[in-house]
Amino acid sequence: MTNRVVISTYKDGLLARLAHDLQIRCRSFTVVRRGEQLEARFMLASLQVDGAVERGAVAPGVLSDGDRRKIEQTMAKDVLEVGRFPEATLTGTIRRNGASVTIDAAALTLHGQTVTLAPLAVQRRDDHWIVETTLTPTRWGIAPYRALAGALKLQDRVAIRVELTADRGDDGDATWSP
Repeated sequence: MTNRVVISTYKDGLLARLAHDLQIRCRSFTVVRRGEQLEARFMLASLQVDGAVERGAVAPGVLSDGDRRKIEQTMAKDVLEVGRFPEATLTGTIRRNGASVTIDAAALTLHGQTVTLAPLAVQRRDDHWIVETTLTPTRWGIAPYRALAGALKLQDRVAIRVELTADRGDDGDATWSP
């Protein structure tokens, strides 16, 4: 497994059965650890739709290439406004307490607004560090996507999963990218 950032969105609304939960990948990011300080940059124009999710996995063939491109364009232009806000940044402090690791004092800047997050638990699985969290986009002034007069929309939550190789050791400086 390589370094990756995966975002999940969830359908909602009266016509939710016509929509899809989506898996989206951030193709350009950098995570830097300097001692206990952590800084991450995510290039929002690099978000790419992997596909529609059915029964917990990306379902091949549900979305055409054209569907994926249209979703990516709508996400970039109308939802995230990447022309004005091209990246998201995260800063925080790595704290160790015995076997547990957290990212404390985490601040996420997205869509021109900075919000402090609850401590993020860091899990070690095999040869990877994994951080999973759920964000509420309206906290950053991002309205949930709506179509058909709101009958088709996305939930005001996105799940984020960051997986980084742990082969650089547990301490010291390190840089990760895809």
